[in-house]
Amino acid sequence: MDQVILSMKNIHKKFPGVYALSGVDFELKQGEVHALLGENGAGKSTLIKILAGIYTADEGEIYLKGERIRINGVQQSQALGISVIHQELCLAPNMTVADNIFLGKEIVNKAGFVNFHKQNKAAQELLKSLGLAIDATAIVSQLSVAQQQLVEIAKALSFAARIIVMDEPTASLTLREVELLFATINNLKRKNIAVIYISHRMEELFRVADRVSVLRDGKYIGTRVTTATTREELIAMMVGRELKDLYKRTFHPLGKTVLEVRNLSRRKMLNGISFTLKKGEILGISGLVGSGRTELARAIFGIDRYDSGEILVAGKKVEITSPVHALDQGIILIPEDRKRQGLVLVNSVSYNLTLAVLKQFIRMIGVNKRLEKHLVDTYIDQLSIKTPSHEQLINNLSGGNQQKVVIAKWLATSPRVLILDEPTRGVDVGAKAELYAIINMLAEQGVGIIMISSELPEIIGMSDRVLVMHNGRIAGSLIRGELNQEKIMHLATGGVKDAS
Repeated sequence: MDQVILSMKNIHKKFPGVYALSGVDFELKQGEVHALLGENGAGKSTLIKILAGIYTADEGEIYLKGERIRINGVQQSQALGISVIHQELCLAPNMTVADNIFLGKEIVNKAGFVNFHKQNKAAQELLKSLGLAIDATAIVSQLSVAQQQLVEIAKALSFAARIIVMDEPTASLTLREVELLFATINNLKRKNIAVIYISHRMEELFRVADRVSVLRDGKYIGTRVTTATTREELIAMMVGRELKDLYKRTFHPLGKTVLEVRNLSRRKMLNGISFTLKKGEILGISGLVGSGRTELARAIFGIDRYDSGEILVAGKKVEITSPVHALDQGIILIPEDRKRQGLVLVNSVSYNLTLAVLKQFIRMIGVNKRLEKHLVDTYIDQLSIKTPSHEQLINNLSGGNQQKVVIAKWLATSPRVLILDEPTRGVDVGAKAELYAIINMLAEQGVGIIMISSELPEIIGMSDRVLVMHNGRIAGSLIRGELNQEKIMHLATGGVKDAS
């Protein structure tokens, strides 16, 4: 694994008003997993897009197996044996696995028609070589997200890829699916295929990566051998300082019950869910993917109609049949997928932040710009949103700052109950600390918060109390003094809470 397969030296890339990369170095050895770490906006994506042929570097040199190359497009990058698996998977959902693997390079007969028999057989052999029990003739939309991820890897290898880039590959995977992915990565290493692994989940890097390179503000900070570094050292390299007390909570006496759910049921997804939420409380909801966590949030917010049960707000029974009804009761939901469900990416920070409270600014046929600007300024300052201007396109902000804008948009409605579904997904550790501080601040102000998360340290660090879900039911409730990962996972996998 000592042979250097890829070397990127002194890479520069500038966009209007922004230096995305400034003299970045990166080296990849044959058969290694090399993690690329950095806060949102550090330059990781730009560096990878240069490698993939999407961008061209302004300055710098790229060497592949010691030979200097210039990458002038995606097809050339693939021809050089470089393949990128993006966080948003690029598969045709209504085609078969084999069709996706050979898309654009189909196996054809002498007449020029696709030879489906040969193509299916070749795809199945490729899947088998990776140790994957996936049917080559299966329709992609019928596969799990993890299986689709593995099909992307097979597709990359069909290009004879020597370097595979994985961008946040575990973001939507269950624990079991993560193990399957890691086993496949180990298989790739045995085949001497090099992997560039991008993830914000620090614990993953220590499991899967041989080395870690850190970028900060578009600059190369350094590379560490994973077995010879610590989580604290990597965080300090990322953020430029030591990050203490990541989970910022000031626990305080809780107020009156602000939300009560009684025997809420919806088809086979929710079965007799009951709980209370108090003013100023952070109620964590944990459980494996598919346990009903998001379905519960959607039912309370009125996106999905529940079949039976009751919802009470401040002791009064309410009928919530749509998000509008939920908003009227002071209940808001910040969804798991901020880009698709929480933001208008092609519009500005100001537009997104004020979208839920437009009535406050409209006077007859005009808009009170002064009042609008005051509100935007207030939340940009209060939540420390990093943006060059109000009119910056939301798509140009980092993931952490996008999430802050989503939170600000709904805080402007003065909520009583805030439901957060995976609030820090795809957010770097520095931005996580800022988001935790915001969540703590809201709890101090008396907002009742339901926080759904797959990250157990986050749940344990931030919650006053945790409900654990399994198969659409609440498997158990744990108070702060009882919280640990073993107890939560025991309940999440169908175990029963110890009465003692």
